[in-house]
Amino acid sequence: MQIRSIIRIIGIVLMLFSAVAIPPLLLNAVYDEHVGAPFLESLLLLIGAGLVCYLPTMHASTELRRRDAFLIIGAFWLVLSIAGSLPFWLGAVHNLDPLDGVFEAVAGLSTTHANVLTALDHLPRAVLFYRQELQWLGGLGVIILAVALYPILGVGGMQLYKSDTPGPMKDERLNPRIAQTTRVLSVLYLGITIACASAYAFVGMTPFDAIAHALSTVSTGGFSTHDAGLGFYHSVLIEDVAMFFMFFGGINFALHFMAWRNKDIWFYFSDPQFRLYFWGMLSFGLLASSYLFWSDTYTDPNEALHQGFFAIISMQSTAGFTVAPISTWPGALPTLLILIGFVGGCAGSTSGGMKVIRWQLVLKQAGREIRRLVHPNAAIFVKFADQRVPGRVLSAVTGFFAIYLALFAILMLSMLATGVDQVTAWSSVAACLNNAGPGLGMTAQNFAHLPDLAKGLCIVAMLIGRLEVFTFIVLLTPTYWRG
Repeated sequence: MQIRSIIRIIGIVLMLFSAVAIPPLLLNAVYDEHVGAPFLESLLLLIGAGLVCYLPTMHASTELRRRDAFLIIGAFWLVLSIAGSLPFWLGAVHNLDPLDGVFEAVAGLSTTHANVLTALDHLPRAVLFYRQELQWLGGLGVIILAVALYPILGVGGMQLYKSDTPGPMKDERLNPRIAQTTRVLSVLYLGITIACASAYAFVGMTPFDAIAHALSTVSTGGFSTHDAGLGFYHSVLIEDVAMFFMFFGGINFALHFMAWRNKDIWFYFSDPQFRLYFWGMLSFGLLASSYLFWSDTYTDPNEALHQGFFAIISMQSTAGFTVAPISTWPGALPTLLILIGFVGGCAGSTSGGMKVIRWQLVLKQAGREIRRLVHPNAAIFVKFADQRVPGRVLSAVTGFFAIYLALFAILMLSMLATGVDQVTAWSSVAACLNNAGPGLGMTAQNFAHLPDLAKGLCIVAMLIGRLEVFTFIVLLTPTYWRG
């Protein structure tokens, strides 16, 4: 294992990440908010820590292999979670518990709308913008890892896109083409964010709010600068913009690139994962809207349609934005909205959840097993996009589902042991593991009132969700460290 090379990469990441403190420092200077010191101290500490890691290892080998990637990914999320919490620890928010600071940073970087900060309308702009930055950077990290690294490791659900994705998708080594992939995806991600901010500003948001909400919409993170979220504006146009870009954020970014390169919007529909994502969201949206109308929750059919689709798009893309108290909606709707987060968006997107492509493959596998019962001697294969799916991919998907659900059960039981009620326990674990955000019960509004141990479990759940489960499991096995 190339430990020196891994330390070198961590050093570079820390120094680059220190720049996240610069916009809050500028906002503090412009608005004279007296919160500059924590961000300045954070910037200096991260640069110092980065140099300590980088200088002794600057000449280490740059050729990394599969085993090194697991540790790099785990270190990436763990180190940045601690680094992201520094301004909170150093006093950017008065009287904030250290655990809450870590929780807020992890929620931001994992793009989970699971905040513990309250009274957002009264917080300094520097702090508000910093939270949005964390989500935007977390979303960018998710895309790069999902498209460039996870397919090589066989854990990200992107193995079937190797021939179409711009990047190092065919080689077992982590080669310089990752840098090319990173540049392409970063420019694309930035361009979509600028388009989102422009659209928000055009329909009535202030420039500050437009940029801030664009950062959390495209990243499907869901943080807002107001306690009421997007409901603060009471604007259907703003909510329409949010729906479009939440939906957009849940699409494979490699597919965005291919559609842009081919200059053909219909290229999206050539992808079977996108088709299921689109038609599934449309079906669930119509179901939710019909339920809201026929239950008299909304008597205006247009409002019922708008609210139903907004909630479905928000929860399946795992953005977690809310404009209505969904926890008070009738019947099975609140539970449906939490469960749809298990589906999530497309592999290679900023969304959380188990990813649409995995659900497609496990359903196809189930269909094959049923046909085998009827025709036990027939040679039946699972196909995706007219390609035969390798058995190792099907095994990986089946294993992913088993481990994901087992971890959900373990975390839920652990949450119940902290003393919270059953609704709070299962919904908060589901929301955090799926990187979706709002739960039910005590976590319908935020996670501030959970016991400390329960918050700790939510932090673990958010990180496991972002580590794509297998990476987390691999790093815990003695075989990995012995090998």
